Amino acid sequence: MLVEEIMNTNVISLSPDSSIEEALKLLNHYHIRHIPIVDENDQVIGIVSDRDVRDASPSIFTSGDHFRELQHRIKTIMSHPVHTIHPLDFVEEIAAIFYEHEFACLPVVRNNKLVGMVTEKDMLYTMIQLTGTNVQSSQIEVKVPHRAGILPEVASIFGKRKTNITSVLIYPYKDDPNFKILVFRFQTMNPLPIIEDLKAADYEVLWPNSQVSKDE
Repeated sequence: MLVEEIMNTNVISLSPDSSIEEALKLLNHYHIRHIPIVDENDQVIGIVSDRDVRDASPSIFTSGDHFRELQHRIKTIMSHPVHTIHPLDFVEEIAAIFYEHEFACLPVVRNNKLVGMVTEKDMLYTMIQLTGTNVQSSQIEVKVPHRAGILPEVASIFGKRKTNITSVLIYPYKDDPNFKILVFRFQTMNPLPIIEDLKAADYEVLWPNSQVSKDE
């Protein structure tokens, strides 16, 4: 999946000479948490968060004279330089950037111009879609040897049952490089026949890890 498939293209931005008050109004009106700061060429030169604006805003207990602070230019509080991503970047790789740098959002640029934004909420929803947890399904975890061709071998067992697989994830098995875990989500409410087929083929089913009764 590509960034352009999940990015928000209706981006609210400000120039560096805009006031902090303008940013505060936009954050409250559009219920957003970040505003990219762009120059006259629409190039991203900074970013401002709702926390930046709150920290720069006077307290409600402050006298009226101090509200002049809201007229300061936004460039005085923006963060820069800004880490940006491209519309053709893979979402899975961008997730690692969000995690490693603890970003809450990333501007998307093409030809050095702002074209979109991706937030951590966008990433979370996309991960839910990629894992298939947004649709009603059953899940089975299978321990398999770490060798070429093992995935289609296991998947063929589902195919024989005419079972629709909605997602497949692959995890390492603890610290053992000789095995891995295949996690299948598939559209059936009774996983028992698949579990029995997997065990008959000498695969170790880790989840469900107890005997599933025919009554369940």
